[in-house]
Amino acid sequence: MKRVTGIGGVFFKTDNPKKTTAWYEKHLGLNTNPYGATFDWYQEQDSNTKAQTQWTPFKKTSDYFGSSGQDFMINYRVENLEELVKQLKEEGVEIVDRIETYDYGKFIHILDGDGNKVQLWEPID
Repeated sequence: MKRVTGIGGVFFKTDNPKKTTAWYEKHLGLNTNPYGATFDWYQEQDSNTKAQTQWTPFKKTSDYFGSSGQDFMINYRVENLEELVKQLKEEGVEIVDRIETYDYGKFIHILDGDGNKVQLWEPID
């Protein structure tokens, strides 16, 4: 079974998410949206299977990344999140919350070996 299949998103804190988003749009040409910017790509060479990577700035005061004081969180794309969570529990990995399902996929948060909050995402592509 595959575990991580790619980077699903990069999330970070900033004092002013709207200003930061505008700066990246203006200076680096990101095609922004209300969530930040989405980078479309294809899962395999010569594939018609489109995939995405999300880029999102968060307010500096956000606790979305946990209470460890971390300023970044990586979202990893995975296959079969429920099965992976079972394996991670067996391996002693700390699971932060429960699997949540949205119209764009399933999510859960875990702590890595350094105590950083990491998001796992099984997308609905």
